[in-house]
Amino acid sequence: MKRSLNNRLARFLPLALVALLQGCDQPSANDMPAQEAMTPLTIHHALGSTVINHRPQRVAALDMNEVDFLDQLDIPVVGMPKDFIPHFLDKYRDDPTIEDLGAIVRPNLERVHRAHPDLILMTSLQANDYNELTQIAPTLHFDVDYRNSQTNHIDVVMEHLMDLGQIFGKQALARQRVAELTHTIEEVRRVTQGRPEKALILLHNNGAFHSFGVQSRYGFIFTELGVAPAAPDSDTGLHGQPVSSEFIQQADPDIIYVVDRTAVMEHRPTLSADSLANPLLRQTNAWRNDRVVFVDPEAWYVTAASVSSLVIIADDIIDGYRH
Repeated sequence: MKRSLNNRLARFLPLALVALLQGCDQPSANDMPAQEAMTPLTIHHALGSTVINHRPQRVAALDMNEVDFLDQLDIPVVGMPKDFIPHFLDKYRDDPTIEDLGAIVRPNLERVHRAHPDLILMTSLQANDYNELTQIAPTLHFDVDYRNSQTNHIDVVMEHLMDLGQIFGKQALARQRVAELTHTIEEVRRVTQGRPEKALILLHNNGAFHSFGVQSRYGFIFTELGVAPAAPDSDTGLHGQPVSSEFIQQADPDIIYVVDRTAVMEHRPTLSADSLANPLLRQTNAWRNDRVVFVDPEAWYVTAASVSSLVIIADDIIDGYRH
């Protein structure tokens, strides 16, 4: 009997200690904002369904695209990863009221819990943590495909923006943002429509290059923004297909968009025409005609699935056709 009791105590005490510690860490009722009642809303997504019973007051965003959505709708964020914050969200970087939730690809779940969110926004980059996150708060998955964006990428962005507008009671502002983004996308399509130029999207990583085709993270640029690809279709996925300088020369694109991953990952100055010493690349039509665009690497690589990033990408795309 004593051994049985001891075993039960051994199982009970750690749980009780965790509960006690968590209870000590919980804010008092006076510290928590009052929850605004709303008609229960169910959002279906790739990982399941999320039920929202109250207007969220404390939102944790685990992806920079999600932070930008909240920024577009004037919704404060209580926690976010701060390892790679794009320049257009720079105001969040040193805000002491916003909890640093660790890394985008591996958020610190203890910090997420400590932020006491009543809604968590995530993407496929944090999919492995979905079940644990749902134990902390209702968790909404943004169904953007970072590996293959050739189908409905922009529609998915707009639909997610409208979902968030409904959740936060910001439907009118969400519709306004969608209208503005629609105008931007239409402007790009007017520029690219019927143009014969073929383009190559290259990811630069410490001197090496990867190319992105239609079936890749930048597929939407070809299928939805009307840019004609210079390379044959291939399954290039998240980080592209490794290519040689000879491949780039033989593809001979009319426009080259260079995404400098090294600048993002190592916090270096962005690559430029002066710093790119590659004799074969300089023999392409794109280089000879001054149509090599060194794009905004934070908008293209860190985000690329939010309102601000799509507007920046649109400007970069148009820039390739201006010369």
